[in-house]
Amino acid sequence: MAVDGNEVRFSFTGKSGKQWSLSVRDRRIAKIVRACQELPGQEFLQYLDDEGKPQDVTSSDVNAYLKEVTGKDITAKDFRTWAGTVLAAMALNEVKSFDSAAQAKRNLRAAIENVAGRLSNTPTICRKCYVHPEVLTLYLDGNLLLEVKSAVESELRDDLNHLKPEEAAVLALLRARLAQEIRPQMRR
Repeated sequence: MAVDGNEVRFSFTGKSGKQWSLSVRDRRIAKIVRACQELPGQEFLQYLDDEGKPQDVTSSDVNAYLKEVTGKDITAKDFRTWAGTVLAAMALNEVKSFDSAAQAKRNLRAAIENVAGRLSNTPTICRKCYVHPEVLTLYLDGNLLLEVKSAVESELRDDLNHLKPEEAAVLALLRARLAQEIRPQMRR
């Protein structure tokens, strides 16, 4: 990893031994990374414990932090699943409709392969672990409409202005589906 001004460049080996080279331009991130690099025994992600000793940051640390700041059982995998779900919804929205079950299957396979490539997973793992099944069901039912109407846009803008438009659209879609599922249960 290298820091050059406001740019942080990462080079690392990821899943299945795949080499990655990524960069981020952000003044605050560059400052934090620079400070981490200055810690004795420097590894990229570490912190000083209460006794002033450097400690590596583990996935358990990240998940404990997420739970602490949100008050919910949320993990780093939840962010990856959210990204996979949004990417799948957007990919399926691009292929739009289908004329046959075979075409629907081809469209689903192409979308999942696209998302799997972005997440560096196999299509099977991507579909099973990183895409919300309701997005696929909605597509197959012909109800995957990511065009958020003005009333929904307004609500989401007020309520969830920290989301990207495509994330807000997918969240609105999943919320609406959840509301449909809950209504029949309430009548019982």
